[in-house]
Amino acid sequence: MMKHLFIYYMLVVLAGAVTAGAQSLPSLQRQGSAGHLMVNGKPFLVLGGELGNSSASSADYMRPIWKKLRAMHCNTVLAPVYWELIEPVQGKFDFTTVDSLLAGARRHSIKIVFLWFGSWKNSMSCYVPAWVKKDYKTYPRAYDERGLAQEILTPFSADNLRADVDAFRALMKHIREHDEKYQTVIMIQVENEIGILPSARDYHPQATKAFHQPVPTALMQYLQQHKKSLAPALAEAWRKNGSRTSGTWEEVFGKGLATDEMFIAWHFALFANQVALEGKKVYPLPMFVNAALNRPNVKPGGYPSGGPLPHIIDIWKAATPAIDLLSPDFYNPDFIHWNDLYTRPDNALFIPEIRFEPSVSAKVFYALGHYQAIGFSPFSIESTDTPENEPIGKSYQVLTQLMPLLCQHQGKPTLDGVLLDKRSDADTLTFGNYTFIVKHDYTLGWSPGAKEENWPQAGGLIIQTAPNEFIVAGTGIVVSFVSAQPSKGRTGILSIEEGGYREGHWNPGRTMNGDQSHQGRHLRFPVGEYGIQKLSLYQYK
Repeated sequence: MMKHLFIYYMLVVLAGAVTAGAQSLPSLQRQGSAGHLMVNGKPFLVLGGELGNSSASSADYMRPIWKKLRAMHCNTVLAPVYWELIEPVQGKFDFTTVDSLLAGARRHSIKIVFLWFGSWKNSMSCYVPAWVKKDYKTYPRAYDERGLAQEILTPFSADNLRADVDAFRALMKHIREHDEKYQTVIMIQVENEIGILPSARDYHPQATKAFHQPVPTALMQYLQQHKKSLAPALAEAWRKNGSRTSGTWEEVFGKGLATDEMFIAWHFALFANQVALEGKKVYPLPMFVNAALNRPNVKPGGYPSGGPLPHIIDIWKAATPAIDLLSPDFYNPDFIHWNDLYTRPDNALFIPEIRFEPSVSAKVFYALGHYQAIGFSPFSIESTDTPENEPIGKSYQVLTQLMPLLCQHQGKPTLDGVLLDKRSDADTLTFGNYTFIVKHDYTLGWSPGAKEENWPQAGGLIIQTAPNEFIVAGTGIVVSFVSAQPSKGRTGILSIEEGGYREGHWNPGRTMNGDQSHQGRHLRFPVGEYGIQKLSLYQYK
């Protein structure tokens, strides 16, 4: 009897250990109105850098890059995994590059987001293995409207899907076996900037056959269930054609390039979802798909048609229950506009790729403060020769200190941010009894740069830690304060401390009184300076 009890007890302990291990895997959760990334059982923000397309293919090339990433205070690297390198012969896998990245990341205490360069990379199929490229009868290509094959795998081939899934499952199995106890790898990007060029849709015979069939029931049900919240372009196309509940693609949405794009988006999304679903069966890490943003007045096919873009994001949402996030890649100046479109109740904001330029040091404060994004990552971050001087590194140094506090306030009205330039040089934020008037530092007129035609972008974030207490961080901003309810009295500065956080504890530096606060008028971070200040306000009559 005792022996049986002991065996039963051990089985319970082992089952608990397995469950605890599964629960402690990286995961995406909701906290209030925002997404929340958990890593090693704790909230985590990706202060990342994405490598250039070819950098991760060579351990020797990567060797000096790790120190660059640390010099810029990156806690995560976004690194490609190349299908052609891990499966050079069908069914025979070589994970040398993956293992090298895992070892380098662990050595430098950096997390990894792997980017699966599988069937598609920037719409093209340039990273598929040679045995796929050469056997175009087994692994067919997409056709343009003239019937010419493109160097793009068609998503309408079961063989294409099976080959991608087999490779991706092998990758996820290898990551699980070699990294589960370390959790170096925290997320996976499935494919890269999916889309089709130069036509708006695939004209492979199987694609054309599918195009003339009824719109799938799953999509029609989604449209009806989410009718009031659909993206405007999709909702309008459906409404103009009578809001039909069945019919072919052209019967439901009308004839034209917009319908062609909706159709191919659905099938790209189904393909990506199946890859993610099969990968998660092996090792259920959070997974996302990124989008190459379209530009105004460019028609589908002029940009990679069918990716998870805002005007068709609901088609992707309907088709991809296994995908956790749909994310924008930024080479487009309207940062606020696109973030507004990707921040939805069903989609936390993650910026896996953005042009590496000085302005990202301000944008990251806004992304994490206003949009409460789970992460941010400039592209080709290793291209700098002076990592210790990069503005993004200075922002990351500040944000690293603030991470516990930011994670605590994600999804709550106690966290917000601003992004300013010469065209939009001021913003207001209200926290309880106080309204913060945040302006670009150059509005003071004290700097010679204030006379320049173009001002550097400035950004900051504010965290309310108590009714009258705040943490303010950023660069290039000046903040003044008024009462949100003037009847309660005027607002004054009780104290401002410059300082930082060490192991979660505030370490005060200078007391910013007198000239540093313009005799009690404002809090300031000059352009080119990055920091944290602790603020106390009060009211008087």
